[in-house]
Amino acid sequence: MRIAQIAPLIESVPPRFYGGTERIVSYLTEDLVRMGHKVTLFASGDSLTAANLVPCVPVALRLDKQVHDTIPYYMLMLDHVRRQAHNFDILHFHVDFLPFPLFRSMARRTVTTLHGRQDLPDLPPFYSAFDDMPLVSISDAQRLPLPKVNFAATIHHGLPLDLHRPTLNPRGGYVAFLGRISPEKGPERAIHIARSMGIPIKIAAKVDKVDEAYFRECVAPLLNEPGVEFIGEINERQKTKFLGEALALLFPIDWPEPFGLAMIEAMACGTPVLAFRRGSVPEIIDEGVTGAIVDGMEQAASALPGVFGLNRRAVHQRFVERFSAASMAQNYLNLYRSMSMPAPAVLSGREGGVAPTRSVNSPGAVH
Repeated sequence: MRIAQIAPLIESVPPRFYGGTERIVSYLTEDLVRMGHKVTLFASGDSLTAANLVPCVPVALRLDKQVHDTIPYYMLMLDHVRRQAHNFDILHFHVDFLPFPLFRSMARRTVTTLHGRQDLPDLPPFYSAFDDMPLVSISDAQRLPLPKVNFAATIHHGLPLDLHRPTLNPRGGYVAFLGRISPEKGPERAIHIARSMGIPIKIAAKVDKVDEAYFRECVAPLLNEPGVEFIGEINERQKTKFLGEALALLFPIDWPEPFGLAMIEAMACGTPVLAFRRGSVPEIIDEGVTGAIVDGMEQAASALPGVFGLNRRAVHQRFVERFSAASMAQNYLNLYRSMSMPAPAVLSGREGGVAPTRSVNSPGAVH
């Protein structure tokens, strides 16, 4: 197939450090190329790919100090994609709802993966107005605030199986926090859990400008406590050791997490996860196998010793079975092919729409 992947421009594909969406776009793109498809990646010029790269800005926008407003650059990219749309069988967007007005006339050749939270009050009216645009959710939980929109599939994220190696006998003696410093991610809760158990904690996380005040006022004072180490932003190679040597990953979120890439990164390293019951967590963690799901701080402290005792080989094996990049790419390819078939006589009531399909991650379940 002739496939266009349209990536965010904030980070390169793959990103140098933090950047979950761009990382997933990279894994998907490279696997589709390996499967023999003709893939074109619309992304920043500093991206690295085996696909045909169409550079839409010279470097990732986060790295360009001259950029103050990202929207004009996205509009230019989407206009560029629109002018080349006839060259592709499928246009796969990863830039939220920005493409909808420009690409509505060719809705059946587009799919948009929603990578962010969808529980915001302004979104349902917009999606209802564009209910002919096919969407992919990255978890079933992500769909819950939008029951009437045009979801074509749920496809969980995946990682290359050779990206991380499992550590079966960790020697670090610490618990890990990985991701982004923000109130909803709960770094201060992770510190309190570790401190209550007398266990060292290492924090590898990015601090966005919008969260600098929160970091300074709520997190930084805790970094001076014994056993607390702030490492900062780390790259993929560093994650293998950071996660692999940890006794567990703490994931004490306080928001409807759409997926939570850090959870499967930990599993890939053989490291079990202790997570709060929010958003996608119950879909990702197999309780008693890859981790534990708790409802608050008190439960977290009591569950942590049991998490330490989980079989790390089984944690890694469950990752292999459920969250490989190859499986993710195959699921997307199956969706592309189903969308390229002739439309049925009766659809969702709007010409060009796509009838909802089953979740590819939950066989037999209709959403």
